[in-house]
Amino acid sequence: MNDVIVNSVIEADIEYLVNGSGCDVLVIFAHGAGANMHSEFMEQLAQGVGANDVQVVRFNFPYMRANVLDGKRRPPDRAVKIILDFNQQIKLLKNKFCPKKVILMGKSMGGRMSAIVAADTSVDGVICLGYPFIPLKGGDPRLAPIVECAAPLLVVQGERDKFGNKGAVNTWPEMEKVNVHWLTDGDHSFKPRKASGLTLEANMALAIAHCQQFIEKIKGS
Repeated sequence: MNDVIVNSVIEADIEYLVNGSGCDVLVIFAHGAGANMHSEFMEQLAQGVGANDVQVVRFNFPYMRANVLDGKRRPPDRAVKIILDFNQQIKLLKNKFCPKKVILMGKSMGGRMSAIVAADTSVDGVICLGYPFIPLKGGDPRLAPIVECAAPLLVVQGERDKFGNKGAVNTWPEMEKVNVHWLTDGDHSFKPRKASGLTLEANMALAIAHCQQFIEKIKGS
């Protein structure tokens, strides 16, 4: 994987991590429920996508910003609070970087929030990495954000993802018009089983390639 310089930027007491140097496309990368913007998954994807002449910016949602300050683990904020904060970050980052195109990218919960925000906020694309289709406690699949997303949408999903595996997702009519790429034997973090003969590194590289191809199409649109 290419070595990409990461810059840490402080704006309004919020830390942002910036990968890449492209000026035309800004990818705003939102973390999942249980791991913040510094996680290994977030770092690898940001480096890989940022190596393709785009800027990838990471930030923490409010509950994770509080965790950084005092070290106390907290559950995710309610969706209303996360969406409000997300829109504030988008506005701030658009003004700071002045990109021609803006793409929202998110891991798990971050991808779901990206799709929700894109229903009412002007962005050029959405990338969901391990979309949390099925709540952990069970229930109906979370398809409304995907159906109502107003921007082109890419879903990159592990075939064994407990939040929505290939066998289940492919049966939902709502997904027929969605750009979905499956990672062979991958779990929610794209990790395959040893018996598959595959590696996490290979699946991560493929996930990055799918993201890069999607972004290239957005650039040319």
